[in-house]
Amino acid sequence: MFDKILIANRGEIACRVIKTARKMGIKTVAIYSDADKQALHVEMADEAIHIGPPPANQSYIVIDKVMEAVNASGAQAVHPGYGFLSENSKFAEALADAGVAFVGPPVGAIQSMGDKITSKKIAQEAGVSTVPGYMGLIEDAEDAVKISNEVGYPVMIKASAGGGGKGMRIAWNDEEAREGFQSSKNEAANSFGDDRIFIEKFVTQPRHIEIQVLCDSHGNGIYLGERECSIQRRNQKVVEEAPSPFLDEETRRAMGEQAVSLAKAVGYASAGTVEFIVDGEKNFYFLEMNTRLQVEHPVTELITGVDLVEQMIRVAAGKELGITQDDVKLTGWAIENRLYAEDPYRNFLPSIGRLTRYRPPAETAAYTPGVAPGDAGDVVIRNDTGVYEGGEISMFYDPMIAKLCTWAPTRDAAIEAMRVALDSFEVEGIGHNLPFLSAVMDHPKFVSGDMTTAFIAEEYPDGFDGVDLPEADLKRIAASCAAMHRVAEIRRTQVSGRMDNHERKVGTDWVVALQGQTYSMSIDADPGGSTVRFEDGNTIRVTSDWTPGDQLAVVAAGGAPLVMKVGKITHGFTIRSRGAELKVHVRTPRQAELAQLMPEKLPPDTSKLLLCPMPGLIVAVNVAVGDEVQEGQALCSVEAMKMENILRAEKKGVVTKINATAGDSLAVDDVIMEFE
Repeated sequence: MFDKILIANRGEIACRVIKTARKMGIKTVAIYSDADKQALHVEMADEAIHIGPPPANQSYIVIDKVMEAVNASGAQAVHPGYGFLSENSKFAEALADAGVAFVGPPVGAIQSMGDKITSKKIAQEAGVSTVPGYMGLIEDAEDAVKISNEVGYPVMIKASAGGGGKGMRIAWNDEEAREGFQSSKNEAANSFGDDRIFIEKFVTQPRHIEIQVLCDSHGNGIYLGERECSIQRRNQKVVEEAPSPFLDEETRRAMGEQAVSLAKAVGYASAGTVEFIVDGEKNFYFLEMNTRLQVEHPVTELITGVDLVEQMIRVAAGKELGITQDDVKLTGWAIENRLYAEDPYRNFLPSIGRLTRYRPPAETAAYTPGVAPGDAGDVVIRNDTGVYEGGEISMFYDPMIAKLCTWAPTRDAAIEAMRVALDSFEVEGIGHNLPFLSAVMDHPKFVSGDMTTAFIAEEYPDGFDGVDLPEADLKRIAASCAAMHRVAEIRRTQVSGRMDNHERKVGTDWVVALQGQTYSMSIDADPGGSTVRFEDGNTIRVTSDWTPGDQLAVVAAGGAPLVMKVGKITHGFTIRSRGAELKVHVRTPRQAELAQLMPEKLPPDTSKLLLCPMPGLIVAVNVAVGDEVQEGQALCSVEAMKMENILRAEKKGVVTKINATAGDSLAVDDVIMEFE
């Protein structure tokens, strides 16, 4: 077995590999760019080596720099994580030439299956059903339009070396094909150093289901069930679960056996994933094979008890698999939610900055991969992360900062555990998608398992505007906030010295306003909690150990648990719970009466300005001063966190001023151009 492994990656996956290596008694070496000098993976590793400037194409994906670190460290093996160089055959060859083991498949398998064009050709030759498309290289945008028409719209434009949703676009017409080709090409070049593009038919109403395979160099291969990855945004997975709520055992076995056969056909040895599109009749079609560890691997680990990173390291060391197909048992249900540094209220645009508060929910003892599901109780919570409170979220890398996972004996229980865990997750300082994830967990289609890859596009066609809670939930929150406010008022009078004795009276009558609703209530407090009586006579019993200043409130309201992220405002709180972000005003009846007389503050008029929606780099400006633009016309492109975003005109107008040019770095709300 190896004594020392270098991890050629960063962030949460580097931290993930370090944990298993530490469990195996293997020392680890981290690499880092200027932007990652204080990163968590650098802190966790036994050694760390600097490899260059922040952009990945000047550091993490420069093979020569990584090889210099490998040689300097004396590492006997390299784990590439996912992304970056994980599917780069030249990197694997460089390691082989240096006598260093690659914790991944042989070079031939990477070349055969890591390239999406080649993998599709091999699959077709092997008789595997594949989605129609054009597997040759595409010369330019006009060639892309021609091919798209031949394949038939809608089409998927994809980077051959792509992954993680990078370099992927759906085009429904010629104009979108032109734009999508260029954007995909740019993203692929920046993220992978390979700008080759191919086009395939986009299958509508599909499910995205993938099979986890594990093979060794001795001819053994198994599959470890499937993962449902249909909840996607911009072709990037957001929520994953294992097993799929859609498959039956017969389809699972057929997909698994086909996946293993394909892996063996290319001499695969390591952990890998064969991805399929599955239609409503359970027909499945090969998409691609990822010759690396997948982001969503934790859900497979949770339902099987198999540590995939450990198995990868053992295979790379020449060991045989210690488990057979008969040993693989799928137990319970696991769900993963990806926490992204992005603003869901700004169409999920990237958000950067300092994490002024980062408090994930407490993990259970079964967090360690390889522990059998349920050993720590009926619910398991796991959080794979690469950040810490006080750390910076950089514009140079992927916006994912954590993967929150829950396991339970049933799907319903796993979903409920995830709801509580999301509400308990404290993040401040940056935009984040926790409210959106909570909304998905409560969505009827997700709860029923009736979903496709079009789920987000269909259910949130105009973006995410938050959640409107039903009245029953509003009343529970209102009652809880009233009880909390009463406690805060008692504390305030004690601190100010304005009390005569411990029975200092704070009013019992309150008016609570939230989400456009107003509730009048009275509070009857006792040592065990508070009974809140509404104007209509209904009561809610509230108990909690919350004290003023706590930013997380765990409450029992009406006999059911309620978890709320709490912030303080004048006469009340900001509350995040079950996907809703609320301003809850708790006032005395007189204060409420006076509040009705206060004028409403209107936001400034920005309708004639194009504001930068995120911190990023201007890639291109598509118009000039004096141009008349039409609704939907592309105005400029902004790149941030490896994604290129096209900003379009919201209405017809004339450009009067342009304040930025290609190459400029802008902050959020910087004015890019003005209109009349």
